[in-house]
Amino acid sequence: MSPALLLPMALGALAAALLPLAIHIARSTETHTIDFAALRWLDPSPKPVRRLRLDERLLLAARILLVVAVALFLARPVVWNLSERQPIIAVSPDVDARTIDNEKGRRVWLAPGFPGIDQAAPSAPGATASLIRQLDAETPASTSITFVVPALLSGVDAERPRLSRRVEWRVAPFPPSSKPVQRREPPALTVRYSADAEEGAHYFRAAAIAWATPGQTSELDATPADRPLPKDARYLVWLSPAPMPAVVLDWIADGGVALLSYDTPSPVDGAKRVTWRDDIGEPLATAGRFGDGRVLQLTRPLTPAAMPQLVEADFPDTLWRLLVPPPPPTVVAAVDHAPTLGASAYQRPPVDLRPWLAMMIALVFAAERWLATRGLRAVAP
Repeated sequence: MSPALLLPMALGALAAALLPLAIHIARSTETHTIDFAALRWLDPSPKPVRRLRLDERLLLAARILLVVAVALFLARPVVWNLSERQPIIAVSPDVDARTIDNEKGRRVWLAPGFPGIDQAAPSAPGATASLIRQLDAETPASTSITFVVPALLSGVDAERPRLSRRVEWRVAPFPPSSKPVQRREPPALTVRYSADAEEGAHYFRAAAIAWATPGQTSELDATPADRPLPKDARYLVWLSPAPMPAVVLDWIADGGVALLSYDTPSPVDGAKRVTWRDDIGEPLATAGRFGDGRVLQLTRPLTPAAMPQLVEADFPDTLWRLLVPPPPPTVVAAVDHAPTLGASAYQRPPVDLRPWLAMMIALVFAAERWLATRGLRAVAP
C-alpha cells in the first residue's frame, strides 16, 4: 500500500490554517478598561504581564482540522496497490456452490460483475476465458485466486488464459452433455487440372476418399481445366499454370474457396498470411482475400520430393483444415485449459480517498458549527 497525492501543489492551501489561529489570538487579546473606586490605591503605572491565552481550544482545533481536510481534498489523495487480504474463490455457475461451503475467503460467481455467491447463480453463461483474465487484472497481485470450474468448460477461446499470477485451478465433477456431437461434414472437392498437372490431382482424390465414412462414396469432381464448374461448387483446387478464366475469378469473388498450385497466377493483390508450415517452419501454403472469397496457394510443386507432406497420414486432415478452418473451441476439458503464467502484471488504478475526506469534512464542519453556537444556545431565553 503506497499513499500518494495526485496534485501535491494544492497543499499550499494548508497556509490557510493560520487564519483560525490568528483570529483566536486576536480575540483573546481584546481588553476593556473598567473604572471602579479601588483602582486609585493602585500603582498608576504598573507593568502588566502579558500571557498568550487561547480561548475555545476545541473550536480552534475543529477549524484547523477543517482547513487541513479541505487542503488534502484538493490535493487528491490516493492509495496505490491496496491489497486485499481475503483470498478470492471464483465459482463457475455450472458448479454446485455447496462444494465450497467450508471455504474461507471472498466467494464470487465467475460471471459478469462477479456477484457474491450468496446471490442466485447467473442463468446466462459468460465468456469464461475473458472473465478469468478480468478477475486477474482487477485483483491485487498479493491476493490469491481459486477457480472452481466444471469438467467441461464452456465460453473459452482458442488460447489458454495467460495470467500474471499462479492460481489454484480446481475441477469439480460435472456430467458431460447428453447431446450427441455432430460430425463436421467434409468439403465436396472440385478439382480442375491441366494436362501436365493431372498427376497432382491423385493426392486430392486420395484425401476425398479418406474423408468418406464407411459405405459412403467420396464427393469429388476432378476434370480438366477447360470444364465448367458445377453450380453447387464450393471448394475448388486449381492445378494449372495458366491464369484462371474470368468465370472462375467471379466465382471466387462471390464467396468461393480456391486452392491454387504454386505456379498459378494469384488474383490476390493484398497481403497474404501463411496458413501451413512444415516441421522447420517453412511456408507450405498462404491465404488471402479476393472479393468475398478466399484464395489459398501452395508454395511448392505437388511432388513427394518437394512436398513430402502429401504422402503423410495426416494430409487429408490438414487439407480439410486449410479449406474449412475449424471454429474456435467453445467447450473444452477443464483439466486441459488451466491458466498458464507469463502475462505482465496489471497496473491497477489507485483508490481515491476523496469520498472519505468529503465525509470527514462534513462531520468536522458540523462539529465546528456546534461548538461555535454553543455559547449562543446557553444564553438563549
